[in-house]
Amino acid sequence: MTAKRNALRRSRRDRVVAGVCGGLSEFFGISAFWFRLAFLIALVPGGIPGLVPYIVLWIVIPKE
Repeated sequence: MTAKRNALRRSRRDRVVAGVCGGLSEFFGISAFWFRLAFLIALVPGGIPGLVPYIVLWIVIPKE
């Protein structure tokens, strides 16, 4: 039996800014809270370490 995995897409339902964390949560099957927390923690030491990956994912991951 093969498990069908969802394609990585930005979420339209579970979004705060661009749907990146919601899309990652649907793809990996965990709560979007943990992705949001990770990006928030990465933003604390100066912004760039958390902001750049988020923007790159926003550009690279297609819309749902």
